Amino acid sequence: MLSRIPAFARCLSLAALCAAGPVSALEFPLPPPGEDIIGQVQTVTARYEDTFADLATRYDLGYLEMIAANPGVDAWLPGAGTQIVLPTRFILPPGPREGIVINLAEYRLYYYPKGRNVVYTFPLGIGREGWGSPVSTTKVTAKTPNPTWTPPASVKAEHAADGDILPNVVPAGPDNPLGPFKFGLGLPGYLIHGSNKKFGIGMRTSHGCFRMYNNNVLEMADMVPVGTTVRIMSEPYKFGVSGGKVYLEAHTPLDESGKPSVVDKHTAVINALLKREDLANSLRINWDEVRDVVAAEDGMPVEIAVPTTPAPVVGGAPMTLQ
Repeated sequence: MLSRIPAFARCLSLAALCAAGPVSALEFPLPPPGEDIIGQVQTVTARYEDTFADLATRYDLGYLEMIAANPGVDAWLPGAGTQIVLPTRFILPPGPREGIVINLAEYRLYYYPKGRNVVYTFPLGIGREGWGSPVSTTKVTAKTPNPTWTPPASVKAEHAADGDILPNVVPAGPDNPLGPFKFGLGLPGYLIHGSNKKFGIGMRTSHGCFRMYNNNVLEMADMVPVGTTVRIMSEPYKFGVSGGKVYLEAHTPLDESGKPSVVDKHTAVINALLKREDLANSLRINWDEVRDVVAAEDGMPVEIAVPTTPAPVVGGAPMTLQ
């Protein structure tokens, strides 16, 4: 079985990273045509007081990303000296590399600024169970600093049932759940916005909107113009090429309501591969490795195949996914 962490993963001292100051957006040069992977996995040595929530905030990662990449590690008390994996290597989502692309299954947003050969990526909080975020294509229709919040009737009723009476309008400020900035979208009722609760970024916590760390949404505010395309997908299985090798990145599938989905993973993986017409008919796939990657659902790209020429040869055992 191939290693989950690439050989070139950087082992970094957490103290050294912290000395560099707060981490801003994850920014990467776009890979050349035919390549799909950005970043590299890192590891840090935890201090006694560190938690996954703290580390996720510090390194622009989501809470569930940290959980998936570090199975068996206590999220609230990893322990001094524990090696913590930072899953900062990504396969770019399928489709055009332009505008904003949101992949619900990985709780992550990608932004491709026009005219620049870079990509930014940010963790997101998405719609919780029963309030799933939509799969759609839309645009940024408005940008609003210091927004007020007018709770919709459904949200007011939900809070009232728990004895929490919401005001008709919540003014801008530290108690505003929209944070310091919001992007209006062409989907009525849905926004990209900051948050007054940093815990929950990278989880299913919202009523369908897309929550960001406040420093991230303010960075986006300076970069993203009104009219920017926003493509929202839910792709738990992403295939990508790097250095002539083919990789698979697997996340827990979500159903339309935002719940973990019980799906035929065999069919889902094959369908994701078939969307990559440049790969589907020219690979020698290690199906045993594919099965392991899908079972792990750790969100990190793992080598699973090499291209073949001229004729495809499928090796390994038939794929049977549990």
